[in-house]
Amino acid sequence: MNRLRLMVGLLGICFSLNIYAQNDAEVLKKIYYNALTNGKSYEWLDYLSNQIGGRLSGSLNAEKAVKYTKEELDKLGLDKVWLQPVMVPKWVRGFKEYAFIESEKGKTITVNICALGGSIATPALGIKADVVEVKNFKELDSLGKEHVEGKIIFYNRPMQPDLINTFEAYGGCVNQRYNGAVEAAKYGAVGVIVRSMNLRLDDFPHTGSMTYADLPVEKRIPSAAISTNGAELLSTMLTLNKSIKFYFKQNCKQLKDVQSYNVIGEITGSEFPREFMIVGGHLDSWDLGDGSHDDGAGVVQSMDVLRLLKASGIKPKRSIRVVLFMNEENGLRGGKKYAEVAKKKGENHVFALESDAGGFTPRGFSFDCTDASFDQVLSWKPLFKPYLIHYFEKGGSGADVGPLKTKTNVLAGLRPDSQRYFDHHHASSDTFDAVNKRELELGAATMTSLVYLFDKYGVNPIASQEKLKK
Repeated sequence: MNRLRLMVGLLGICFSLNIYAQNDAEVLKKIYYNALTNGKSYEWLDYLSNQIGGRLSGSLNAEKAVKYTKEELDKLGLDKVWLQPVMVPKWVRGFKEYAFIESEKGKTITVNICALGGSIATPALGIKADVVEVKNFKELDSLGKEHVEGKIIFYNRPMQPDLINTFEAYGGCVNQRYNGAVEAAKYGAVGVIVRSMNLRLDDFPHTGSMTYADLPVEKRIPSAAISTNGAELLSTMLTLNKSIKFYFKQNCKQLKDVQSYNVIGEITGSEFPREFMIVGGHLDSWDLGDGSHDDGAGVVQSMDVLRLLKASGIKPKRSIRVVLFMNEENGLRGGKKYAEVAKKKGENHVFALESDAGGFTPRGFSFDCTDASFDQVLSWKPLFKPYLIHYFEKGGSGADVGPLKTKTNVLAGLRPDSQRYFDHHHASSDTFDAVNKRELELGAATMTSLVYLFDKYGVNPIASQEKLKK
């Protein structure tokens, strides 16, 4: 009799699991249908990119983006929409930069550069000096002041091409951009030129943030990025002639901090309104392109998550927020402010999902969570299989949601195909025409599906299984 009861119980659990999978599969099917047949993300991105454009923190365009996205969230009929004040840095690029390589007196070749975010300007007449090429800080240190003082340091370490995860390749060389000026200034360099973080050979210089750390103002040196084609040319010419000179002029300036805003919208939970789940991207972008992939895509996908939940007839148990963070690119002020306010209010953020890797075809997610929560995620993989979503790995989540991390919550990052991302990242080629409508909408649906599952089952796998058995 006991064996019979056990068998009946196991059959009951299997039946419950099957019903659960079938019901969830139907919900996901509806989400993807609504995203692909009646999505709003591409329309929103069109306006954000083509009517507003690049949205550098503290700029007029950033203000316009705040106003536009709040108005669009207001139209969705959410329970709450508000602006969260945050002070942000204001750096301006000024007139377009100019640079050339001088092989001998009167013989020059123009190359494409752009100032790095946060850099000082060159003197009014620019800088012309001998060039020293290095691959890393160790090489720089080995040269010492004798071989560096009065010269321009050229950091020329490419992204590692054999790494399939291009973000890993980016991480392997970005320190030369961020810390390059501080290291070169130690030895008396007068300027820094950095190879763009790009796997493709082209003529687009890629900007990005840099730091002077605690370097005194009088010791700071101007820093610029050179296109990958320009870097190849400069390196080749240095091989043939060590006495060539490099000239560059840039007009950037750091101004006083100004007030901006995070844009937040909420669907209040029906059962657990004090448990918060957020989706988000960063509203600011660099100024060279229109910021469509970085991170206009993440902004509009996150907005569409809340719209898709409503359109699919899903009434969340927990409070779901979309947070459009300001100032990820050169300060992370928005992410830090949101976490600070949440902590002061005692808000329990059980889940946070960020999209900040471009609007390309979604492949899956990376998770910062406990092993138990990750096992729960893996049990959902069959639900995503019909949509070719296969990447579920433990790892990082996103810069803006990172400050929300606790021992028990789940942070996640959408992981699109990354092979073309760094062709556009921080460059003037990051424009609306580089975004595919269908890929963008698939990403929004994939994010919505994960939010739906975590809202339904929570982040406590043991409790979820108990509910399932009942």
